[in-house]
Amino acid sequence: MLELDTKRARRLALLAAGLLHPEWIGLEPKGSGKGRVARESALGFVRHFGYLQLDTVSVAGMRSHPMVLWSRHPKIDPALGEELLRPGAPLFEYWGHEACWLPMELYPYFQFRRDEFRDTKWWKDIQKRHRTTADEILARIRNDGPIRSQDLEGKGGGGWWEHKPAKRIVVALWFVGDLAIRERTNFQRTFDLPERVVPSELREKPAGWHDSARELIALALRGHGWATIGTLARTWRYLNCRPDLRRALEELEADGRAAPCDLLDSEGKRISGWIDPIYLPFIDRLARLRPNTSRARLLSPFDPVLWDRGRVATLFGFEQTLEIFKPAPQRKYGYFCLPVLAGDQLIGRVDPKADRKTGTLHALSEHLEPEGTRETLRSAFTDFAGAMGLAPRFTSARAKSKSGGRQSPTEAKRTSAKGQTSAAHSTRKSRPVASAPPARRRRK
Repeated sequence: MLELDTKRARRLALLAAGLLHPEWIGLEPKGSGKGRVARESALGFVRHFGYLQLDTVSVAGMRSHPMVLWSRHPKIDPALGEELLRPGAPLFEYWGHEACWLPMELYPYFQFRRDEFRDTKWWKDIQKRHRTTADEILARIRNDGPIRSQDLEGKGGGGWWEHKPAKRIVVALWFVGDLAIRERTNFQRTFDLPERVVPSELREKPAGWHDSARELIALALRGHGWATIGTLARTWRYLNCRPDLRRALEELEADGRAAPCDLLDSEGKRISGWIDPIYLPFIDRLARLRPNTSRARLLSPFDPVLWDRGRVATLFGFEQTLEIFKPAPQRKYGYFCLPVLAGDQLIGRVDPKADRKTGTLHALSEHLEPEGTRETLRSAFTDFAGAMGLAPRFTSARAKSKSGGRQSPTEAKRTSAKGQTSAAHSTRKSRPVASAPPARRRRK
């Protein structure tokens, strides 16, 4: 049985995420600005993870999806991250663990999810109440071309069932695969028929549930490096199907694409998990590594290495939390805090607010972990502001430091458990990309 200690597992997570020596695994960023080479480099990161989570929150001046790319490729124009989904791009938009841009070659593997949505009471109610309107919308798109979400008629509010009827129906048609998202412009979706967006060879050969699970779990493992079966399941929002996922992992093990690997945490607790064997040659090298802690970068709270809060607590001893929906007096850190990565440690967090009118990025609060320094945190914040052409402004005279020592993974888990267990749940609340209706658990 393979074993990792927390340091090796943490560094492996960063390596697999393209945040630590990305050149070791072929993820070295290339190009600059919004050019062809930079675009292909950005798409390479999406192919590696298998997804790029979307989020509407823009208070930091940069939404999460361009932030994930910029944190790995600081020479690209952040605007490129908003423009990746366009006609002819090798991406499609659908539900991963949340609304994501996904590599086009994965389209057949999500047939199971389209089928599950089609078999829900929610979809059957849409058909019963709005079938005529749905047919009219499909005919209009077929005859007149793509339709933008803001062009749909009707009135509505913010929640899923408060959306204006036409928009709600269009999004439902997207859920079940009768429509596809052709592109996003200024984060607004344009809907079209799948045959105009997805190549026929991918539409006409849908994969079965088990084949899809095997390939998607293998892809999730590659993006995580080491992971528990729970993290792998949450990556694609698989629910109540652990035996099936275990079978998929056993088949991957037989093919040499996965290996059982336990984690021994700092308290001696053994955690069962899996590792992608392509990373085995790097384990000892990672242990000997001396990461550069003087240079830091800000990360999105929805970064692939951060959205699973329990995993963050285990590997980093860091309380990853999102406090958007807490009243201001109840917030511990801030409205939309960005964790700060230096070397292989999360050394603090900062709460940014962009003011485009004055060309300023305000740091409303700064919080340091025991390993962090104010200079390192502020240097990372200054780099982030500069990428958007903004001037940094620090509201507080000094960064707040944690009292006492670093939280143990167990303590961090206990603290994190007071809130939601996964950033995926917070994401569903934090943005109206399209809230998913109740999905079935496991299609029989």
